[in-house]
Amino acid sequence: MYDPTQLRTFLAVAQTLSFTQAARRLGLRQSTVSQHVRRLEDATGRQLFTRDTHAVELTEDGEAMLGFARRILQVHEQATAFFTGTRVRGRLRFGASEDFVLTRLPEILEGFRYDHPEVDLELTVELSGTLHEQLAAGKLDLVLAKRRPEDPRGELVWRDDLVWIGAERLRLDADRPVPLIVYPPPGITRARALRALEREGRDWRIVCTSGSLNGLIAAARAGLGVMAHSRRLIPPGLFRLPDRAGLPDLGKVDFVLVHGRRRGTAEDAANALATAVLAGGERLRRRGG
Repeated sequence: MYDPTQLRTFLAVAQTLSFTQAARRLGLRQSTVSQHVRRLEDATGRQLFTRDTHAVELTEDGEAMLGFARRILQVHEQATAFFTGTRVRGRLRFGASEDFVLTRLPEILEGFRYDHPEVDLELTVELSGTLHEQLAAGKLDLVLAKRRPEDPRGELVWRDDLVWIGAERLRLDADRPVPLIVYPPPGITRARALRALEREGRDWRIVCTSGSLNGLIAAARAGLGVMAHSRRLIPPGLFRLPDRAGLPDLGKVDFVLVHGRRRGTAEDAANALATAVLAGGERLRRRGG
């Protein structure tokens, strides 16, 4: 009833909330993406997206289809691998940024290990900037991280707003330097926050530096200062600062998958894990239980 090709297109649109970005990710024309979604909506008899010239959003039925589409594609791929006799194997060095520590990425990795038991998966959790450096040095095969603004590489998993967050009762004094809670260099959010403040001519001071997301969260919950963070991944106990706080806009941030240069079994394993991450991308925006 549901065509796997149309389901993959649906997932790409759902994760990027953009027909243009989905087309770029899939290597299709935008008209083809629209056609796939329309045919899937015809098959379900339901509208899966609301869209206008400015935004694309999932409907309630579209949200329901997310779970069904992931499971259908997973079973489809398992059946294909079983009957074609193709089994992914080898060593895979995977790097994930600190942003995903509190999400359900472990569930996606658990499912991947179950589906591909012959893959020797090695996980590195680090700052996005550090992961990009390790990938360039040939120390990793696949990276899931924030994209540097000047770097066009990577397959978009989703795009989010970068916002200022802090404790609920935190109040900033406009006459004093902004107290910053940041990752050490080469943290991408650190660089974005400093550039935004300097562009606005705002003074700042660093009150906490930590390479651990949990360390930053602890400092922010204690009310020491503010930090730049993905809007959809705001940790529990912290809140987005209102516009009246007077802090500059931080713009958008892209979370991407970037492949290394290795070929053979590592490339096959990286492609399989990339498919699993893209199929389960919605779970990356939710906190783990």
